[in-house]
Amino acid sequence: MINEVNYRVLYGDTDCGKVMYYGNYLRLFEIGRTELIRSAGISYREIEEKKGIILPVVEVFAKYKASAKYDEILTIKTLLKELKPYKIVFEYKIFKDHQLLTEGYTVHVPINKEGKIVRFPEDLYQLLASLLKK
Repeated sequence: MINEVNYRVLYGDTDCGKVMYYGNYLRLFEIGRTELIRSAGISYREIEEKKGIILPVVEVFAKYKASAKYDEILTIKTLLKELKPYKIVFEYKIFKDHQLLTEGYTVHVPINKEGKIVRFPEDLYQLLASLLKK
């Protein structure tokens, strides 16, 4: 399943040349994965508060192909690439119209509130796995 979210580049997202600052693409990755997870029927907040799981980023990759500029509307396309009992990988593509601007991925591990890596709870694992099947 690929989830799509539109985002308008804010002035605060840009550098003095009104080009989107490279680090802000990682925030767009976060928006994409948050909405992808929400489309499965659970929010990040519920994962943290009800399941006691935090999903820190342990690896990130981004490849920049073209620049986004102030006030442009971007489309963030996100999919769940891989799910293991101790790891989850999201893949992202950011477009302006049909032009690919940036692509990348993030790797996350489930940890408990004490900072220890734990298995995904089975019900959460199955819910996330449903994103692989769509």
